[in-house]
Amino acid sequence: MPSNIDKISDLGEKKLINRLLSKSQNPRIKSLFLDELSIRSFSDDAALIDIGKNYLVTCSDMLIAYTHFPNEMSPYQIGQKVVTVNVSDLAAMGAEAIGILISMGLPRNMKLSEFDQIIDGILNACKKYNMSLIGGDTNEAKELTLCGTCLGIVKKEDVMMRHGASAGDILAVTGPLGLAASGFKVLSDTSHKFDNLNTDTKDLVIKHALEPEAKLDIGIILANSGSVTSATDITDGLLSELGEMMNACDKSIGVVLNQEYLPIPKVVFDIANTTKDDPLEMALAYGEDFELVLTVKPDLFEDLKSKINLYKIGSIDSSGMIKMLDKEGNTNILTPKGYDHLK
Repeated sequence: MPSNIDKISDLGEKKLINRLLSKSQNPRIKSLFLDELSIRSFSDDAALIDIGKNYLVTCSDMLIAYTHFPNEMSPYQIGQKVVTVNVSDLAAMGAEAIGILISMGLPRNMKLSEFDQIIDGILNACKKYNMSLIGGDTNEAKELTLCGTCLGIVKKEDVMMRHGASAGDILAVTGPLGLAASGFKVLSDTSHKFDNLNTDTKDLVIKHALEPEAKLDIGIILANSGSVTSATDITDGLLSELGEMMNACDKSIGVVLNQEYLPIPKVVFDIANTTKDDPLEMALAYGEDFELVLTVKPDLFEDLKSKINLYKIGSIDSSGMIKMLDKEGNTNILTPKGYDHLK
């Protein structure tokens, strides 16, 4: 039977990556620097290169003006973000940052002052994460395109990956959900719906949208704790990331979310009410929160929570589904959806 799939947009980013990975799983790629976990990491947040007692952790993210940079984002914030999105992948693996290479596709008519601000944003973000800008490339492009390749390091016994969760594990996140989505809703408003929104509240949500922060220090603490069984960062939406974690496991696992446990700030509900959006959709499927979602051994959760900020949001079972218990005690089946490039 002929396939109806003709264009990459018929698949979307995640299925396209899976297609690539299915073609690349060739034993000839194995080398002195790729052990079994290195091979396994090809579908993870970052790749692992065996360098003895440690892994060199490498990741790459490309940001394009049309897709990633709203008009309200300053050149300085753009520079910050290309570093942040890459460092967030290191955080998800529990790695310390070493440095970043950034290749730039620059429009011919870009003002020199804008270029300087982008570089300032990159360098200040590098300073924040205790790393260096160590190289890259520049070329001409029709629209601003930034591609970062980030390097980190982690002890082999400490590395966190998407797979590893087991039934009974506690599911947790490192911070509130939906603030970035709220910020983008405020930024995209053209009808003055939020003119009366408290200034501090407006600044808070816009900052989450335009100046995200990678949870690098928290990721390192989690990795060193020995309590975490799996982890990833929340960039494409919590439900999407949970689906990735489920797919990465060797055994069938499922997720039980408890709606009452979800750390959704009141402002998310207020903004959703104003825009007639679903606050749960904003918190679970929008993404750009850059928090970490992780599974923890149940007997070690309270001790870990006493050391860092953690929110229990549910647990792991063996159902193969994502279920959510609502406030009335009803069980709803959720789809692992979120932002998907190319769709």
